[in-house]
Amino acid sequence: MPKNHSIKWLSALAISASVSLSSVANAEQVSIHDPVMAKEGDTYYLFSTGPGITFYSSDDMENWQHEGRVFAGEPEWAKEVAPEFEGHLWAPDVFHHNDQYYLYYSVSQFGENTSAIGVTVNKTLDQGSSEYEWEDKGIVVQSVPNRDLWNAIDPNIIIDDDGTPWMSFGSFWAGMKLVKMKDNLTEIAQPEEWYTLAKLDRPAFTPDAEAGPAEIEAPFIFKHKDYYYLFVSYGKCCRGADSTYHMAVGRSKDVKGPYLDKDGVDMAKGGGSIVLKGNDDWYGVGHNSIYNFGDTDYLVFHAYEAADKGLQKLKIAPVNWSDGWPEIDKSILENYQSELIKKN
Repeated sequence: MPKNHSIKWLSALAISASVSLSSVANAEQVSIHDPVMAKEGDTYYLFSTGPGITFYSSDDMENWQHEGRVFAGEPEWAKEVAPEFEGHLWAPDVFHHNDQYYLYYSVSQFGENTSAIGVTVNKTLDQGSSEYEWEDKGIVVQSVPNRDLWNAIDPNIIIDDDGTPWMSFGSFWAGMKLVKMKDNLTEIAQPEEWYTLAKLDRPAFTPDAEAGPAEIEAPFIFKHKDYYYLFVSYGKCCRGADSTYHMAVGRSKDVKGPYLDKDGVDMAKGGGSIVLKGNDDWYGVGHNSIYNFGDTDYLVFHAYEAADKGLQKLKIAPVNWSDGWPEIDKSILENYQSELIKKN
């Protein structure tokens, strides 16, 4: 997409089970949570938290067509992990490798680490193809209350310069984790190899089963030139005017860390340089992913719109790199617009 090309508002599915539509500048919108993207051929695909994982397609990152849901029902194992699971699959990540698309997702109970990350695979994202069929591979990693001081949600996959696959994940508790994966990208490598990438203070004697006040989640690792960049979201999501969600970053020459911010503070010791915060019109911004399409890197995230009662909306922002650090023009919060195109 040309750098000077204007982008319209998008619509997408709210985290609440139902589609919520509004009209802005004569364009129907749908809110979206935790967006991730992939490109196959000339088509962009957008996946988000929602019933069965909702997804959309576009040929310009401006006009999006709702394509439905990935899971017609729910993963067979979901209620074994989280008995109160109600159909919402959280925080997907989509990754293309060896001619297959891997779609990771989270099953969880809100505010608890009764959670697991699963993965489903497909040869194509095009529903019109005879090869289109999702095959669920089951659980990749699971967290259990009072056993694990981490939460198995918000997955992200990266393959390092040596060809080794890794999964980062985590929300609250003891922060963002990194675990080595097998080459099949569906299982943890043996013997297990784990690292802590980023975390915030957790008060002593906080019960292990409680999330605690360490408001950090949604890791996403992106390689740019000589560095791996770890993006995270700090603060509270999903709370309207009380949302404090914002994005921060650190970088490392080793995918395993340490990830240092602009001041040299390790993100595993509370560091992180701010990428973007909300304002009076957009209460909070966060849960980003980042991609290179053509000659431009794009940050994809959601933001809570004050004018629409804090409903979350998709944002896509070109990334400017300055002295080796990502920068986002704050005006993108107003200038990015994309539109929901209905199927005939």
